[in-house]
Amino acid sequence: MANKNKFLNKLVSFWKILGPGLVTGASDDDPSGIATYSQAGAAFGLSTLWTALITFPLMASIQEMCARIGLVTSRGLAGTLKNHYSKPILYLMLLFSFPAIVMNIGADIAGMGAVGNLLFPSIHTTYFCIGFTIILLVLIIYLPYFKIAAVLKYLCISLLVYFVVPFLYKQDLSAILKATFIPTIKFDKTFISILVAILGTTISPYLFFWQATMEVEDKKNTLIVNKRVMTEMKKDVDFGMLFSNITMFFIILTAGSVLFNGGIHQINTVEQAALALKPLAGNLAYLLFAVGVIGTGLLAIPVLSGSLSYIITESFGWKKGLNKKFQNAKAFYIIIAISLILGLSLDYIGLSPIKALIYSAILYGLTAPVLIAIILHISNNKKIMGKHTNRKTSNILGSATLFLMTVTAVILIYMLLTGN
Repeated sequence: MANKNKFLNKLVSFWKILGPGLVTGASDDDPSGIATYSQAGAAFGLSTLWTALITFPLMASIQEMCARIGLVTSRGLAGTLKNHYSKPILYLMLLFSFPAIVMNIGADIAGMGAVGNLLFPSIHTTYFCIGFTIILLVLIIYLPYFKIAAVLKYLCISLLVYFVVPFLYKQDLSAILKATFIPTIKFDKTFISILVAILGTTISPYLFFWQATMEVEDKKNTLIVNKRVMTEMKKDVDFGMLFSNITMFFIILTAGSVLFNGGIHQINTVEQAALALKPLAGNLAYLLFAVGVIGTGLLAIPVLSGSLSYIITESFGWKKGLNKKFQNAKAFYIIIAISLILGLSLDYIGLSPIKALIYSAILYGLTAPVLIAIILHISNNKKIMGKHTNRKTSNILGSATLFLMTVTAVILIYMLLTGN
């Protein structure tokens, strides 16, 4: 009994440590991410499972650097860029970030609306899209930061449904282990495109901005950034990124084992993935998958819109913060409102969710290498970071991420130029 209580106390203590890292990681598995991972699994079976193993340490290293920058400088990434780098770099990030994040929001709202319609066919998709947008806007404006943080933290639990779905279908454990630990690379354009999409979806620039800013918001009452604060931050980030990548793994596994083996190789949207699961894996798998999409959308869209608002308000020195009331940071909340309304409107001006996903992936892919290079530079700058500069492991993993994302960007540009 004593051992059980001790374990529960440790679990509660660990849960209290979790915050910005967990929310950031979980928000990466948004409806648009689910669509990408489902496409990978449906098209190539289990062949891309190994990517979850590769992206975890890379993603964790970059997000830890962003969190450390936020803690040490007490500014978000945009604020640090503004203070220590030339304005053209900052404005370039703004130029690429705004449309990319808005299109991502649009794709997520459309995905949530479509899945809502699947669950309740009598209600049109449009009403779900508008309803979700209004609910999110009201909650973001009227709830104080710590309540928003608590809501987002508990919404992360919705991702657990994806840990269950694959096991509602008979699995080949040896095939799963082989695909996880022995990378498969096919040198054809379709497979390379999927790898590029997975990397672009998993290591997204908006996560860098959100992570740094949320550390500032979360630790506003922390006067000293000591070893304990840094250790807790690292545990939070590592767990958040691990959770994100395990979720990604199970989504690919679900599509790769159920849809691919069922002869369904083309999935363009999350609602298609959910519908395809129904006859192959049963109603429960379909229901869990669909509910998970709505949960992740409610988690990810505040992160996306909040990231964009922090980027813009920090860049221009406007009042900002989810901890502030609307009347004290009007520009901050107006930007959030505009991003949600623009995202909602994309489908009504002829830009489909899939095109929005493609365009946002392109913009993310082009900006990620530049941002990662800047993050590495800041993290190694003693004038900015003092005694909290990168260690050797962080630089190795950060450089590997920079190399991989640069290669991804080159491939992306090549595909755009050649029309493939």
